[in-house]
Amino acid sequence: MLKMKTKAVRLYGKNDLRLEEFELPPISGDEILAKVVSDSVCMSSYKAAKQGAEHKRVPDGIDRNPVIIGHEFCGELVEVGAKWRGRFKPGDKFSIQPAINAPENVYAAPGYSFPFIGGDATYIIIPAVVMEHDCLLPYGGEAFYHGSLAEPMSCIIGGFHVNYHTQAGCYTHQMGIVKGGKMALLAGVGPMGLGAIDYALHCERRPSLLVVTDIDEARLSRAAALYTPEHAKQRGVELVYRKAPGTESLMELSGGAGYDDVFVYAPVAPIVEQAGAILAYDGCLNFFAGPTDPEFSARFNFYDAHYNAAHIAGNSGGNTDDMREALEMMAEGKIDPAAMVTHVGGLDAVIHTTLNLPEIPGGKKLIYNQISMPLTAIADFPKLEDPLFAELSRLTERSGGLWSLECERYLLQNGRPL
Repeated sequence: MLKMKTKAVRLYGKNDLRLEEFELPPISGDEILAKVVSDSVCMSSYKAAKQGAEHKRVPDGIDRNPVIIGHEFCGELVEVGAKWRGRFKPGDKFSIQPAINAPENVYAAPGYSFPFIGGDATYIIIPAVVMEHDCLLPYGGEAFYHGSLAEPMSCIIGGFHVNYHTQAGCYTHQMGIVKGGKMALLAGVGPMGLGAIDYALHCERRPSLLVVTDIDEARLSRAAALYTPEHAKQRGVELVYRKAPGTESLMELSGGAGYDDVFVYAPVAPIVEQAGAILAYDGCLNFFAGPTDPEFSARFNFYDAHYNAAHIAGNSGGNTDDMREALEMMAEGKIDPAAMVTHVGGLDAVIHTTLNLPEIPGGKKLIYNQISMPLTAIADFPKLEDPLFAELSRLTERSGGLWSLECERYLLQNGRPL
């Protein structure tokens, strides 16, 4: 069995993240050694770093037995234990569904709970529980960053699947958004909102009307340029962007009857309350944005719950089938999460990025683990004199200002090794 040193960002307590080099133990016959190429920083990692062992997924005793953070990662298998050699082989690309949901500990997840597996490391040991619960997913795409973003996309897809509707006089829940129905995404042009727009336009179960709101004019304009109403019309969807509309205006856009599916992408009480106010009969409010405050609450009209069949759904992640759907749709070119990425950096940028994530503007922060590089906005590439960024600027300009497979390949070949 190989012995391998790794560099990893480990959580020791509240606000205590450390980038350290240490030796991984040899793998056992039911484990797999893997190289991590990319990880995207999630707000959930920020919450874990802020809460430490008080976070549901983080175990006690991390001051003595730290865990590796990061759960949106993609890489290549290096050594496969004997138990799994019929299913996996060295060189395979992989992504991981971190929501293992193991009965012995439903909260345990890579990136939160384990000492030797997490997205913010150069090499990891994948424990048997991941394979036993079918959460090590082969990835056949070319771009590693697609594999990383499959996890957040699976959360978005899971949100669409977890919504439900009913028929009068029938107690069977019909799962999923209403096909051909009316949908609203409130605070919907952040990174996850952009992914939701992409999925809503390109999945099989599309709405006929999609209204997207936000308070930020610049982010709305970017979203409208990436996902145009003209393209949406070709997909059979009327797509409308609005800056912070009032409830009356939103109802008018729906034709007065309200929306079948309303998604809330920011944990802000007035937005949650507006979402409840614009529900149609049998409408489903999906509270997607996870709050850091365990006491977060908002008013909900229970008259509507009683007489208008209004209901609430929520999910804190997708399942393995959602992740497979994301990987397949990306491999087929149906969705492209590049629009979610606004910053790129190396493993040595993870600590500052994670601890300050809410204050860093833009969308997804993409990390390349084998590279040393400060977190850098794609929009800033043209301003930097370094030849590396000059070429990345040229490549992103060629791809419409977005990160791309060509950008990734160039950075992996020419970036400064960690």
